[in-house]
Amino acid sequence: MTATDHSIELIKAAAQAAADKLAHDIIAYDVSDVLSITDAFLVASAPNDRQVKGIVDGIEEALLKELGTKPVRREGERDGRWVLLDYIDIVVHVQHSEERVFYALERLWKDCPEIELPADAVATRGKGEEHAKLYAAEADGDLS
Repeated sequence: MTATDHSIELIKAAAQAAADKLAHDIIAYDVSDVLSITDAFLVASAPNDRQVKGIVDGIEEALLKELGTKPVRREGERDGRWVLLDYIDIVVHVQHSEERVFYALERLWKDCPEIELPADAVATRGKGEEHAKLYAAEADGDLS
């Protein structure tokens, strides 16, 4: 079993919306062979709570406008550290960078096939690490 064309379309639109809102390290997995409740997961992250919320809002807006779909469930918004959008066919995880490292969802789904994403989304890979290094340098007072 593989993710449906509709699920792939949702994932790609969500990934592009996340990239447009400057999400980091966007990746998607086809989990249809291992889970019966959804076809695919999209994971993205941001360095602060406000940006997490902005990415989530951007994804919701894009999927509603482009594909006429709304999430059936939205969890974690109040804290802004890890927001889950459940569209039944796909589940979107937008995490604060610290939660992303701690929970390491990629390790859980590494054996699942990656879904090809738009170039803008692929270009975000490694941005979280770059941001973390810059933040550490700022905290140390070393901006050379």
